[in-house]
Amino acid sequence: MAYTHDRVIDERRARRGGRGHRWRKETVELAAVFAAVAAADLVANIVVHGHDGPVLLVASAAAMLATALFRGWLAHRHPHGPPGPAAPPGGAAVTPADEEPTALWRLRTSVSDAPGSLARVCAALAELRVNIVSMQAHPLPDHTVDEFIVRAPGALSRTELAAAVAAGGGWDIWTDRADAHELVDVPRQVLALATRTALDAAELPVALRQLFGRAAIRQYPGRGDSTPAGVEGHLMRLPLPGGDLLELSRPHLPFTPTEFARARALVELDTVLGPRVPAVAARIGHPDGAELTVRRATPEDKPAALAMHARCSAESLRRRYHGPVKDADRYLDHLLDPRHGQTLAVETAHGRLVALAHLMWDDEGAEIALLVEDAWQRRGLGVDLVRRMAALALEAGVRTVYAVTTAANTGLISTMRRLSAPLDYQVEDGTLVITAHLAEATEKLPTPWPTTR
Repeated sequence: MAYTHDRVIDERRARRGGRGHRWRKETVELAAVFAAVAAADLVANIVVHGHDGPVLLVASAAAMLATALFRGWLAHRHPHGPPGPAAPPGGAAVTPADEEPTALWRLRTSVSDAPGSLARVCAALAELRVNIVSMQAHPLPDHTVDEFIVRAPGALSRTELAAAVAAGGGWDIWTDRADAHELVDVPRQVLALATRTALDAAELPVALRQLFGRAAIRQYPGRGDSTPAGVEGHLMRLPLPGGDLLELSRPHLPFTPTEFARARALVELDTVLGPRVPAVAARIGHPDGAELTVRRATPEDKPAALAMHARCSAESLRRRYHGPVKDADRYLDHLLDPRHGQTLAVETAHGRLVALAHLMWDDEGAEIALLVEDAWQRRGLGVDLVRRMAALALEAGVRTVYAVTTAANTGLISTMRRLSAPLDYQVEDGTLVITAHLAEATEKLPTPWPTTR
């Protein structure tokens, strides 16, 4: 790296300067020792051989005592403390740097792979009092892409920040506001995301979205074997276990080979571990005293889910799957696969499923879908499940969820309103899409699993 060469040169200069500084210091200390010895010998000769020696000693002692008393009185009147900020010529107070409003920015720029190129960018940022909090490099064959988290004065605009980087020799400059969650160093962040992926197969798309920022994610069934993995500018393709294809797109910022290597490592970890679902569960309070448990569903729940389908009316299945009732059963293999999202199941004390809820990652949001057995409808199960799915989405960093239904499905519309979040309604060809903005909800969502994990 270019900045490594600059740093080595600076360290060598510092060592040479340090040796010269120590040599001068030792010379001055040795001269001071000789001067002190000469002064002590002169005083001793005056005291021993002079007729006024005792008088001189008494006068010296009195002078030292008076000096000590004066210093004590002065210290009591004017206690020592750190100096305050110097006032400018006009007399106005100076605001300390640490009290000045600041803002966090995420900054990415391309720089030439030459000695001093990174130093020039850093110097240009320093002139605007921009502090570099963290930095990572993405090496490319002919140049380097450097990504920073910086803390800048609050009054500094996006245009001024980009202009400073351009003046320092950067190009393809991209800036975006950052928050405190992005202050984690990259190795620690990757390890944390790998841990989440290892515990839950449904976390893989979420981990990739958090790793790459504002990236849209889409999964295509059955296209992984025919599409090669790789990066094409703003598009990244990753084949998944089972033959699916995961496609990430980021229009505002192209992907780098370093980012592709990190994503492929997470996918390989998911492949090695295989399908896995965390054993989480919680009790649902019910007015009639029925003992209900909500938990994560697994592929082994398919027989119980098929039995629940058989107990549901054709209208309930049509509202849920938006198609022919006879095709409802074939969706279960996809929905119960943890790699496609999170599925919640509500079961009775006898192990009978009475409701299924699905949270499926899609682009920058997530789709929620719900099926409650007819005999258990209008008892609050739908509201409980939708609120849990919304809380799971927020935990994953997804701030919007949407449901696809029809205008006649007043039950689901009413349930979405219970989220206390702003809703957008979009009607197209008889289909109603309700989008909830969870980050703006007026009520805090409950913890999805308040009991044991």
